[in-house]
Amino acid sequence: MENQDKLKKLIAKRAEAQLGGGQKSIDALHAKGKFTARERINLLLDEGSFEEVDMFVTHRCTDFGMEKKVFLGDGVAVGSGTIDGRLVFVFAQDSTVIGGSLSETMAQKICHVMDMGMKLGAPIIGLNDSGGARIQEGACALAGYAEIFERNILASGVVPQISVIFGPCAGGAVYSPALTDFIMMTEQNSYMFITGPTVVKSVTGEDVTVEELGGARVHATKSGVTHFTAPTEEAALEEVRRLISFIPQNNMEETPVVECTDPINRADDALNDLVPANPNKPYNVKDIIYNIIDNGDFMEVHQDFAKNIVCGFARFNGQSTGIIANQPNWLAGVLDCDASRKAARFIRFCDAFNIPILTLVDVPGFLPGTGQEYAAIIDHGAKLMFAYGEATVPKVTVTLRKSYGGAHIVMSCKQLRGDFNYAWPNAEIAVMGASGAIGVLEAKTLKAIENPEEKAKFIAEKEAEYQDKFASPYQAASRGYIDDVIEPRDTRFRIIRAFQTLQTKRVTNPLKKHSNIPL
Repeated sequence: MENQDKLKKLIAKRAEAQLGGGQKSIDALHAKGKFTARERINLLLDEGSFEEVDMFVTHRCTDFGMEKKVFLGDGVAVGSGTIDGRLVFVFAQDSTVIGGSLSETMAQKICHVMDMGMKLGAPIIGLNDSGGARIQEGACALAGYAEIFERNILASGVVPQISVIFGPCAGGAVYSPALTDFIMMTEQNSYMFITGPTVVKSVTGEDVTVEELGGARVHATKSGVTHFTAPTEEAALEEVRRLISFIPQNNMEETPVVECTDPINRADDALNDLVPANPNKPYNVKDIIYNIIDNGDFMEVHQDFAKNIVCGFARFNGQSTGIIANQPNWLAGVLDCDASRKAARFIRFCDAFNIPILTLVDVPGFLPGTGQEYAAIIDHGAKLMFAYGEATVPKVTVTLRKSYGGAHIVMSCKQLRGDFNYAWPNAEIAVMGASGAIGVLEAKTLKAIENPEEKAKFIAEKEAEYQDKFASPYQAASRGYIDDVIEPRDTRFRIIRAFQTLQTKRVTNPLKKHSNIPL
């Protein structure tokens, strides 16, 4: 009988822990269209796979009447489970418990699963919905955040880290997601900022709403803080599952390979005419991406930020691959500050986790102007160059059309250790376009010609001469900077064969404590 009583007590305590802040708080949460912490975990993980730990942990604070506000689990559910059979560790903040605010013991629970993720080499997924540090605990709560941040830092490049924002994430709380590899925000109810609208108003006099200051749309389009957005919580968690399918468990594993049902030698004659002959005419580079990858399955990262460059995951012959591509139909595909740092961060993630990189090049140069120079385009462009030059994973580059000047260099050229560099027949690899080049090369002659018609004729002749010399990939190919000029229709097959060749690639960077990338 005594054993039965103990079992009943256990069952009752588990039920109490499952309720978090109580049924009333849960009902209020559901009324807002939000799920509880454990409901989110169950949506994310394979059915029945969640193994919760630290369910009976409680806070130790007795100040400000906190001894009367004690909840089992203390505002966060933590544990392990599987996504498509692969192990992950997860924590989910429970906003029904004191607003999901972070306490010392709550931080210890989060650190527990982060340590386990590092020990076992499995991804760490954080579901964030918190009011920030628990004010009643003062320095202890702040120390808890610092403990989490340190683990984020040490785990960086060792195991994948993904943050999902389902509610408020303000003040110091924003730095843990910022330190992770990918952030997903829901388009409703979620926001991130260092200081809220009230403080902004008192300091700067600026009137701004929560959404305008740190909503999902703002961070997806203007700041680039979030990599993905989703209309609902269910959609967000489904996207996380999809993301996990493209990345390995840790930095010691190879990328996941799935069975490929798309023929590797599939050719498409439409590619031969997809890029316009006119170098100034735009086209959508995604049309090329969807054409050459397995089954048109492309997961774009930072879709709404810095649209002049496209980054994302796809598969070639079943192998996960990172793709970086200039986008000619947005700002003509130029590189600017935002595009450079967007691509650089993505490349470094791929390199850290052994994901091969495909680069599709059509870039007229860097965006000129005081705005870009004052925003440190020099440093941001250097980040992109650094990322490509440092990367040791297999790197295949295909120049589709323009590749001019410094932008040519930073887009995975042969000298930055590109393994296979191909070009389409209409590729142009030069210091600059014909118009700009003639303005420099023939400056004295042009100055001496006063007749407008004569000057126009002279310019046309010289531009045609320049085009004949540089508006093709063959000069670069003659120097060995291009490995081969390929027929566009065969691009998929050539890329797959190149990556197959590179499967045994081994490159080691010079021994160092760490590099000093331009920040």
